[in-house]
Amino acid sequence: MTEQERTKRFVRTFIQFIRLSMLVMLGVCARIIYLQFFAEEIYHEENGYQTRKLIPSRGSILSFDGKPLAESITYYKIYMDLTVQSDTMFRNHYEALADSLSALFGDRSGKEYRKHLNMYREGKLKKDGKSRYNRRYAPLGDRALTYSEVERLKTFPILSAGEFGGGRIIEQEDKREHPYGTLARKVVGSINSLGEGSGLEKSFDVRLRGTEGSRKYQRQAEGRWIPVQGIKYTPAVDGIDIRTTIDLSIQEASEKALREQLLESPELEGGCVIVMDVHTGAVRALANLKRESGGKFTESYNYATGHPTEPGSTLKLSCLLAILEDGYATLDTPVDGFNGEWRYGKSQTKFSDTRAGGYGKMTVKTAFEHSSNVAFSQLAVRYYEKNPNAYLERIHSMKLGDKLNLEIGEDASSTFHAPGDGVWSETTLPMMGIGYGVMLTPLHTLTFYNAVANEGKMMKPYLVEAFSKDGMDIETFEPTVICASICSKKTIAEAKKALRGVITDGTGKILDNDRYHVSGKTGTAQMAFRDGKNMVYKDAAGNRIHQASLAGFFPSEDPQYSCIVVLYTGKTKGNYYGASWAGPVFKKVADAIYATHADWSEPLRPEGVVSPDRPSIAAGRISGLNAALHALALEGVPAADKETGWITSEGRDSSGRHLISELAVEKGVMPDVRGMGLRDAIYLLENEGYKVSFTGHGRVQTQDPAPGAGTEYNTRTILTLK
Repeated sequence: MTEQERTKRFVRTFIQFIRLSMLVMLGVCARIIYLQFFAEEIYHEENGYQTRKLIPSRGSILSFDGKPLAESITYYKIYMDLTVQSDTMFRNHYEALADSLSALFGDRSGKEYRKHLNMYREGKLKKDGKSRYNRRYAPLGDRALTYSEVERLKTFPILSAGEFGGGRIIEQEDKREHPYGTLARKVVGSINSLGEGSGLEKSFDVRLRGTEGSRKYQRQAEGRWIPVQGIKYTPAVDGIDIRTTIDLSIQEASEKALREQLLESPELEGGCVIVMDVHTGAVRALANLKRESGGKFTESYNYATGHPTEPGSTLKLSCLLAILEDGYATLDTPVDGFNGEWRYGKSQTKFSDTRAGGYGKMTVKTAFEHSSNVAFSQLAVRYYEKNPNAYLERIHSMKLGDKLNLEIGEDASSTFHAPGDGVWSETTLPMMGIGYGVMLTPLHTLTFYNAVANEGKMMKPYLVEAFSKDGMDIETFEPTVICASICSKKTIAEAKKALRGVITDGTGKILDNDRYHVSGKTGTAQMAFRDGKNMVYKDAAGNRIHQASLAGFFPSEDPQYSCIVVLYTGKTKGNYYGASWAGPVFKKVADAIYATHADWSEPLRPEGVVSPDRPSIAAGRISGLNAALHALALEGVPAADKETGWITSEGRDSSGRHLISELAVEKGVMPDVRGMGLRDAIYLLENEGYKVSFTGHGRVQTQDPAPGAGTEYNTRTILTLK
């Protein structure tokens, strides 16, 4: 065979080898692709594999400024596999481990932990020959640990060797925490494993819960399960966070004021407070409290949105708006209150006022301010008796009672009767004029008042500002207008005069103050209840059930917040008026908002506290005072005439302005350094030849020798600072 033939043969053989190699490689690649994408069915449980769920972290529920009302905190349960350590490792370090565990958990002594570890290590046998203890899952501690505690535990003897070397087993679980306790609990709500719950936790469960993932795990020879690498898996997607409209400071003030008032009488069964942003309808506070057995109040019942009742006198506002808007009357229209009683219809149903002797002749405005039942039942009949449907149409045109669909659910419907519905009677119309014969929740009533405060624009109340992820909003919710104008601007202006008059001259005087102005309406209603087979307002024993309320807004000149307070009694022979029972709660809430929300007024200050633009001035060097005044640019604070020397304060004039004068310094006369800081006092005295010692800290309170005393050079001067 020639050299050329051998070369050709070699080339052919090499090419065949390359082809074969490529075929093998293609086969391997094909197998990999098959296993990767098409052959997951081989990972069966009988082959040592299992699919595990990957649980997402539940989203948080936040206040409007991002503070957590509910959040999922990860905790860790700790176990120990006592079969993996060498005898030498266990013998040399288990005592130190026991002491460390005792210090971390505090549930057992070091000696008890040593006994605990030894029992699981030895795995003592039962009579049937089986191990008495599960040596692979020896529990450590009596509680779950936080992340920082787990990091500390990982440094302990034996456990620092990890899972396979030290037998450390860490199981993760999420717990729902409420950093602010029960605050806004009815808004936040709760949910169980069956999906049963309430509040935002229930309404937005799908968004909060996130999406479960899954991953294949493989069983190892030592019994441990590890994730299978190299195959696709579905990661869990954590839930989104919900940022609410709740302002924690307003919510806290509302709950505190409500609780304090409910505790004033054992006959009070519960109540609610709602605060809304006038311009947007954002609910800044929603508080509900109900008396439980033992007298404790909890947020176990949703009065605010789920408890419709006859509102009583707060709903006289709807009658006022109707007669004003339809042009039947003005605030100056006369109406006769008689002697406090008026009877109507064939049944001669009596309508009466609480004031003995009644109010006599008065205007519509005065009748509204004093909440006259006699006047407003008459007004409803006077103008709508011949066409009651016109009154109902006017009420419905103002969207009073429309379904509000607040995000927490439990949104009860309103009820209005109409002629021909089988319930309407001759007294229904006059009863509606004074707030009876209609069923509304407190949220319905407040939404109506909020519209008046908002120049007639009715906003839908809402609780959710945005959905967010990792601190960034991914979906925001804008305010929604229910009705662009519930009535004319003229009618709104007149209604506001009447509502302000209630506070200045009527039943709501408890809310009148010089710091900010409130407009609103008190309400005192008797609630129907079942007595045997009948619904009554008063039983045979003379017991009634009262509802005391107050709805309004502030500041009157430029409303920013609207608020309603409603308190409910059990059966009682006493009287619970809106002004005297709901009024103090409203006042405390409004005061708290005024004091903490300076965006619409100056902060509330206790008496005697000086305005920040007129601060106290200490005695000292003139140059220092002038430098401070120049830097701060404060108005109303006098500067000294000179640039050098010393000044002293002589108090304030009648307007609060500081009076200052130059401090005279004479040789041989003790200067007055009272009110100075220590540095200025020492500088002045030592420059005048005195020796100085001092006690205390702060500013000079007293000095010895006294100011003005004759002295000699090197006189010892003792200063007392406070």
